[in-house]
Amino acid sequence: MKRITVSLVVAASLVASAAMAADMAVKAPAPPPPPPNPWDIAITAALMSDYNFRGITQSDHRPSTAAGFEPRYNFSKDLQGYIGVSGESIDFPNRASAEIDFYGGIRPTFDKLALDFGGWYYYYPGGQCFNTPVLCNSLGGGPSIATTLPNGNVVKQNVSFVEGYGKATYTVNDNFNFGGSIWGSPSVLNSGAPGIYYAGNITLTAPSTWFQYGIGAYVSGDVGWWQLGTSDAFYGVAGFPAGIPYKSYANWDVGLAFTWKAFTLDLRYYQSDLSKGDCNAFTSDHTAAGIATTPINPSPLPGSNWCGATFIAKLSFATSINALK
Repeated sequence: MKRITVSLVVAASLVASAAMAADMAVKAPAPPPPPPNPWDIAITAALMSDYNFRGITQSDHRPSTAAGFEPRYNFSKDLQGYIGVSGESIDFPNRASAEIDFYGGIRPTFDKLALDFGGWYYYYPGGQCFNTPVLCNSLGGGPSIATTLPNGNVVKQNVSFVEGYGKATYTVNDNFNFGGSIWGSPSVLNSGAPGIYYAGNITLTAPSTWFQYGIGAYVSGDVGWWQLGTSDAFYGVAGFPAGIPYKSYANWDVGLAFTWKAFTLDLRYYQSDLSKGDCNAFTSDHTAAGIATTPINPSPLPGSNWCGATFIAKLSFATSINALK
């Protein structure tokens, strides 16, 4: 009797197993997850107490706003292509209405090393020429508005220019990365002077356990060297009538930033080693005053404080379309 009972149990188990197998066979497999969208668009905006570019104010030490967007395409997880456009409010000697940047390139990644190669065009529409009618028409890009600016400086109508660049960033871990970049232009600010800019940077990010409510923080510093050539005759002065040999200079900045979601508050100190006279020769600062004599800024030309030390607070927003989904 026991044998019959055991046999019945085994048979029932086999029938149940066969039924389960048959049931499993008719179920369709789960569909694979959709591939990630290779397209994305980065969106940025900023409000800053001063717009500083390589140690020199672009907004006469006054507040500036910025906005931009950057379409991106990921060819693979290790290669991204991009183009972008951004705009900043400025205060330039030639009365240009704004700075509009057009750029594009590729970003290959090799494990912890991220590279970036591309080109950047700085466009300054709405400028006017201040110099003699002959030089404005031949080199300055348009008719003369006045012989000089009120303080004696001269500037071209068109100061737009292009740069090519290469960047590298190495991420050691979540709390430390460093990098460098090189930028080159055949005619900085359309002055006729070539320029190569070398830069290095370092960032130390605080551990996530240091803060609450999604707040993060980091400290970072940058150092750069802008190697500048000689301008064309438009900017010639006594002693250098064919063009002035701009003073190459160093600049640096260091700051503390706090992050929350897509927002960053950056508090930063900027400095360069340009004297007031050499700064005036390079910038044609329309607010420069006094007399600051150097070989390329002969008396009675004024001195500029645009290249001096400054502290800047900047609130920025950065996200992407995919991040908002």
